[in-house]
Parts: sequence; structure tokens; C-alpha cells
Amino acid sequence: MARRQTFWLHLLFLACWTSVGEAEYMKYKDPKQSINVRIKDLMDRMTLAEKIGQMTQIERKVASAQVMKDYFIGSLLSGGGSVPGPQASASDWVNMVNELQKGSLSTRLGIPMIYGIDAIHGHNNVYKATIFPHNIGLGATRDPALVKRIGEATALEVRATGIPYVFAPCIAVCRDPRWGRCYESYSEDHNIVQEMTEIIPGLQGDVPANYHKGVPYISGKVKVAACAKHFVGDGGTHNGINENNTIVNRDGLLSIHMPAYYNSIMKGVATVMVSYSSWNGVKMHANHDLVTGYLKNTLHFRGFVITDWQGIDRITSPPGANYTYSVQAGINAGIDMVMVPYDYSEYINALTSLVNKHVIPMSRIDDAVRRILRVKFTMGLFENPLADLSLVDQLGKKEHRELAREAVRKSLVLLKNGKSRNDSFLPLPKKAAKILVAGSHADNLGYQCGGWTIEWQGASGNITVGTTILGAIKTTVDHSTEVVYSENPDEKFVKDNGFSYAIVVVGEPPYTETAGDNLNLTLPDPGPSTIRTVCGAIKCVVIIISGRPVVIEPYVHLMDALIAAWLPGSEGQGVTDVLFGDYGFTGKLSRTWFKSVDQLPMNVGDMHYDPLFPFGFGLTTGPTTARLSTSSPASAAAAAAAAADVRKEAYWVVSLFLSLSMAWVSTYLL
Repeated sequence: MARRQTFWLHLLFLACWTSVGEAEYMKYKDPKQSINVRIKDLMDRMTLAEKIGQMTQIERKVASAQVMKDYFIGSLLSGGGSVPGPQASASDWVNMVNELQKGSLSTRLGIPMIYGIDAIHGHNNVYKATIFPHNIGLGATRDPALVKRIGEATALEVRATGIPYVFAPCIAVCRDPRWGRCYESYSEDHNIVQEMTEIIPGLQGDVPANYHKGVPYISGKVKVAACAKHFVGDGGTHNGINENNTIVNRDGLLSIHMPAYYNSIMKGVATVMVSYSSWNGVKMHANHDLVTGYLKNTLHFRGFVITDWQGIDRITSPPGANYTYSVQAGINAGIDMVMVPYDYSEYINALTSLVNKHVIPMSRIDDAVRRILRVKFTMGLFENPLADLSLVDQLGKKEHRELAREAVRKSLVLLKNGKSRNDSFLPLPKKAAKILVAGSHADNLGYQCGGWTIEWQGASGNITVGTTILGAIKTTVDHSTEVVYSENPDEKFVKDNGFSYAIVVVGEPPYTETAGDNLNLTLPDPGPSTIRTVCGAIKCVVIIISGRPVVIEPYVHLMDALIAAWLPGSEGQGVTDVLFGDYGFTGKLSRTWFKSVDQLPMNVGDMHYDPLFPFGFGLTTGPTTARLSTSSPASAAAAAAAAADVRKEAYWVVSLFLSLSMAWVSTYLL
């Protein structure tokens, strides 16, 4: 009897061991299997609830490890300003992401979530991160290799905080500077935007030689999944109104707003975000023809398509008026992941109901999940779901700040240099008795960085680590030079203090998205009065800190020199590098600088093109080490040489512009 019991116990153990052995080998967990095999194996095991969970992205504020487990949530994000705590360290971020990831890994299938964040100009939500110039400035550099290096540095800083996915780059072609997101666009010219998609291999890595077009590619643990946005036509809305209607025929849409997506997909971009805007009255979030028909079928994009923040809700007007319809329209249009971001149970219940009622076919759900899993498998998220602390020293790294400084100096556009052809004002001498620095933006790091910095809308003051323009001036000038700062001095103060010259730094306050829409584009007060007071009394250079061209024509005649510095970010030394002649000015306008808003929209190639400064304009100066004092003969010689260079450059730019304009007109008339 005992022998028979032992036999059956051994048989039962063998059966259990065999069963466990078979259960332990799951193809989707085996990195030696092809990605397609892993995807199929995993999807064959998934329930509808698990699949819909993968299509759900929620904000970290409503997430917990238990929520991740109970709802099978596929993705998390930090919205603008959403952080683990004030001035959170890289370690704080890593620990937060990992705790939430553990909830996902505790589910039946252990599918890791993917955490996303806006990295618009560096890792901009994070304290102490390197803040690079906004895209409008990078477009002025005309340097795709520089932008690729910025992508590499950004990827390292994002990975330092345990995050593997960024909602960047913005490849909008801004056709009207009244749009509040124009600074997120590299240029009004799609050719420049196409060139700047080099940031994608910077973020994700270079695609291999045997790469298949359209397949997402992320090369390893120091790279991140990128997101080309906002598909498509977001930069062409009527009067530059955010989230509005882009009125253009199909040829115009495909020739102006679509080309950068071709480049992005060729470079293996992992995800594409849909635009809030409409195309000829049809909401992009509900546009099956473009999202599925063109992006997925014609361009063969095989990554996943994600909504913008509450993008599904905004299909209807007012937003959320018929949420079930919005879910139906969006998912059937071809959206794969929904940035909910808060009421995830409403979204999950609505989508589940629509699938069970066969309003949304199961094939559409499977397509979405297959795309999401492809990105997760490609980036190695199943093998390395948890971040470690090995990269925390990359955040705000010295080499990255030097790179940002280089980007700043290459982005600056010199619009005026001297009040006459023979009178060059820049570069400034480092040695002078006393100089005045004035203006609201001279000593304000938050203003210098602009929107999407620490907070969604940006903020004023010392909001992160960096160097203001005033701080950079003080460390650049000769030790004997007295630097006096007065934000908005009166005329008597300016005239009575014996200043050798003045540096005036004024511009726009920070803004983001709709809050930045502006129909008049006037220089905000007290900028104009500061310019009049200072430049009307002594020699001055004016530096404009702005996310776009603004109305400056009424004041240009008062200035000895004028610089468009855009939104340079955290490294103010890049401004003084060229201001004082250690490097020359090389930047070229990536946008047309208008005379009056009545001319807008006005872009290069338009028939009635009459700008204050044309697209591509930018005076140059050479670096100089000779100009150390206002009275030295060497200084005078250097100034004369610089003036000659400026005249040659101005003549070349204007001649080229006129030639191109005449050629365009001739072609048009013929």
C-alpha cells in the first residue's frame, strides 16, 4: 500500500514538474525569439481587459502600484510640472518610476508599462536638468549635427531619471507666429524642419544598415523612444489659433506639413502624436483617412499612435460632450494609445463596451496592442523594466551644459550692427569704465528659458540651475569693468552715470500652447519704454528674448545693434560668447520677421513678401581677441574688419534674397 502511494506521489510530482517547466517557458519572455514571435505569443495570452489596459496612458498623480495592477495600465506620463516633489533629484524620479513599474510587473503576464514625459528643450520638467534653446532657436543654427548631439544629451538626462519615452520632437511647420506654440517649431520652411529630424537618431540611436522603413528603432538603455508631433498641420491653423482649423488643400498639407514625417519614419521614430487641430473642419483625432490611411498604410508607420492630452475628449465641442462617441471615433480613426490622463475607468469602460457591442472591431484593438508591444519589445523594456541609478550623474552634466552653450551662440541672429554701413557696434569691448545692463529679461532665468520649463507654462525667477545673461556678462567682462544693473532705469539715471554703453534685454514672458496665442505680437511693457529710455540716451545693443518675431520696427532706429536670442535656455554664457567677440555671429532667421501683424500670415515664397528681415537673414561677425578696450588702435582695426565682414554678409544675403525672389516671381508669372 505504501509502495503504491509512493508511486502515485512520484507520478504526480513528475506531472507537476513537467507542467511548471512548460509554463515557465513563454516565448514572449525569451529575447532570443524574434519580436514578431514574442508579440504573437503574448497577444495570444491576453484578455480584452489586458489589451485595453495597454491602450491606456494615465497621469502619475492618479497612479499607484495597485492601479497599475488592477487595470493593466500600459503607460504613465508626467504632464507639465508633474514631479515627485519640489526640486526632486534624479534618484527621486528613478524610485518613483520603479515603484509604479513594480505594479505592472506584478500582473499575471508582467507586461511593463512605458513612462513618458515632455522633453521639449532638454529634460525640462526636472530641476537641475540642462535646458537647451527652444526649437525656433535651433532652427536658426542650421546645424542638424548639433541638434543630433542635443538629442543624445537629452536621452541621457531623461534616462538618468528612469524614464524611457519622450514626447519630442515637435516637427510642426509654424506658418503664423501668432500661434502660441511657434517656438516649438524649427521653422516656417519644411526643409529646415526635415533637416532637424536628426534629433530623432540622437534620442533613439542610428537605425542599422538592414533597417526596414517604418519599424520603430531604439538602440539601448541610454536611448529613449521618441514621438514625432503633432500629426498633422498643427502649425498651419487659421490666424495661428491653437487647436484650430488648418485650411489648406491636400497638396498643401502634404507638401508643407507632412514632409518631416517622412524623414521621422525613415529614421525609426517609435511613436507619433496626433494634433488637437482640424484639417478643413475634420478633427485630426478622428481623421481615419490621415491617421490610418496615410500614416499607417501609405507611409508604413509601424510604431504606435498616441493622442495628445485629453485629445479624445476634444473631438467634440465642448470637450467631453459625448465621450463614448469620442472614444469610438478616435480608436476607429487609428489611435492606439489614449493619453486619458485622469478618468481612466471611464475610458476603459467605454472602450470595453464598444468592443463588446462590435462597434469597434477586435482587429482594431489587436492592431493597437501589437504596435504598443512592438515598441516595448524593441526598446528592451521586457528585459530591463526597472531603472537603476547608474546614470544619475548625467543630469545637468557639465558637458551637456557646454553643448547647450554652443547651441545658444549658434542660434543668435544678428539683425543690426551699427547705425550706418561704416559703423560696426559689435562685438562689445570687455574692458570699459562702466556699462549698464537693463531690461526685464537680463536677470530672469525663467524668462530666459520660456514655457515648458519646470512648470507647464514656465515661470519667473531662478526656477532651476543655470546662468542668466546678467550673470554671464559679469563673468565675461574685464575685472576692471563696472557692471550696473537697473531693470527699468529712468532717463536721468542713464544720462548721469557716464556709461560706456548699454545692454538691454527685453522680450516676452513665458507661455505655452493656447496661453501664448497673440493677435498683436507687440513687445510687452516695459520693454518699449526701456528701449526708448536707454537707447535714446547712450549707445546700446538690444537683445530680444522671445518665442517668435515680435513688433520691433518702431524701435530699430534707436538701437546700435539688435540680436534675436529666441528662448536660449539655462546657459546664458552662450549669449556673451558672441556679444563680446569670443565667437562670431552665425545664426540665420528660420522665420520671416514681419513689419506689422497686418501682414500675417507671411512666409518666404509668398507673393506679397515684404518683411522687416527676410527668412534666412543674419549678419555675421568674426571672433576677435583684440577688442579689449574702447580706445585701443587694435580695437579700431578689428572693428573696421568686422564692419567690412558685416557689409559683405548683408550685401550677399540681400542679393541672394532678391535673386531668389525675382526667380520665384518669374516662375510664378510664367
